[in-house]
Amino acid sequence: MAALLTGKVTAITGAVTGIGRAIALEYLKQGASVAVNYYPDAQSESQFKELSASAGEGAKLIAVAGDISKPETGAELVSKAVETWGRLDVFVSNAGVCKFNDFLSLPPDLLTSTISTNLTGAFFAVQAAARQMSSQTPQGGSIIGVSSISALVGGAGQTHYTPTKAGVLSLMQSTACALGQYGIRCNALLPGTIRTQLNDEDLSAEGKKAYMEGRIPLGRLGQPEDLAGPAVFLASDMSKYMSGAQMLVDGGLFVNLQ
Repeated sequence: MAALLTGKVTAITGAVTGIGRAIALEYLKQGASVAVNYYPDAQSESQFKELSASAGEGAKLIAVAGDISKPETGAELVSKAVETWGRLDVFVSNAGVCKFNDFLSLPPDLLTSTISTNLTGAFFAVQAAARQMSSQTPQGGSIIGVSSISALVGGAGQTHYTPTKAGVLSLMQSTACALGQYGIRCNALLPGTIRTQLNDEDLSAEGKKAYMEGRIPLGRLGQPEDLAGPAVFLASDMSKYMSGAQMLVDGGLFVNLQ
């Protein structure tokens, strides 16, 4: 089968672990050039080296370290991709944090840091991508915001997190309206319960994994790779008339919540 993203230049935030990593590897497999962002620390640097090794020799893969909560980080990622490959066709805003906490004891710094990374960071990164896509020739591109099923449902230990993911969904809806005139499509991916480093601690609680699997019609937790195919679809010309849409990737969990 022909590769779906041949010749496309892509950039992904938070892309050396979890969902972002899975999307990066699938984009490379589908023929894209991929610029990834990761947090500037030794652990993330090591994870990028592992990603690069998994991608294989000759992969069109570059990295830009930076804290996505800072407005300049998204701009640097976009700039490096364009400097290397000449344009930007696909941008995935994926970077995010999720630390569970009781609402009544939630400290102010946890709220502000979660908003800064998950929503403010997404806003400025998407804005940087949109500025490039609207000014290049030809104009256009696909922007994908990784939201969450948490944008649609509540979570007792996630009162600081769920509003940010609802914000990412809303951001994609509003940017779809703002950017359609430039041929830029904006859509949201809404993962369900995906087994990543963000929720390992929560799912390690006795009985929690079995409880969650019992609520999912497909009978299992999601894996990061389960998001890669939908992310390819939204990046490719197969979805060329989709904008402002939300795509749940949750094994049927949302329709079975009761």
